[in-house]
Amino acid sequence: MSQTEASRAFIPLGIAVLTVSDSRSLEEDRSGAVLADRILAAGHRLADRALVTDDADRIAAQVSAWAQASDVDVVITTGGTGFTGRDVTPDALEPLFDKRMDGFSAVFHRISYDKIGTSTIQSRATAGLIGTTFVFVLPGSPGACKDGWDGILAQQLDYRHRPCNFVEIMPRLDEHLKRAKA
Repeated sequence: MSQTEASRAFIPLGIAVLTVSDSRSLEEDRSGAVLADRILAAGHRLADRALVTDDADRIAAQVSAWAQASDVDVVITTGGTGFTGRDVTPDALEPLFDKRMDGFSAVFHRISYDKIGTSTIQSRATAGLIGTTFVFVLPGSPGACKDGWDGILAQQLDYRHRPCNFVEIMPRLDEHLKRAKA
C-alpha cells in the first residue's frame, strides 16, 4: 500500500489554478479557493490563479501559457467538465495533451462514486501532460476539488509518496519531446 517516506525531502512545485465559469468571479470562486488553500497547506507554491469564461479558446490559451512558463509544473482546472453546451474544458484541453492520463479519471470517479454515487458519471474529469506540465481537469464543485486533491493529487504531487509519484519522474518528462525532434 502507499506510504510517505519521511527520509525523503519534500519538493515544492509551482501549481497554477484555473477556474472556468460564466457565473462567478474570482472573489466568489470557492472551488479555486479550495485548491489554492490545499496547495499552500501542502507546502507547494501557488504559481498563479485565474478565472476564464467557458470559452474553449480562452481555456486553451491560459493553460498553454502556463504550460510554457518555467515556474509552473502543474495546472489544475476546475469547472466546465459536464455535458451542457457551455461545458468545454475537456474539449479545449485534451487536444493539447501530449500524453493522456486515463488512470486519473478512473481513480477520480472511484473516489467520487463513494461520495455521490452514480452522479459521478456527469463529470468528464481528465488529465494529461502538455510538454512537461501536468494538467488535471476537475469538476467545478468544491467537493470535487477536495476529492481530487485529497484523494489523488496530494499524494502524487509529493516526492515522499511511495511507491511512486509524479515528482520523481519530472526530470524525464521531456524524453518524448526530445525523441520527436530526433
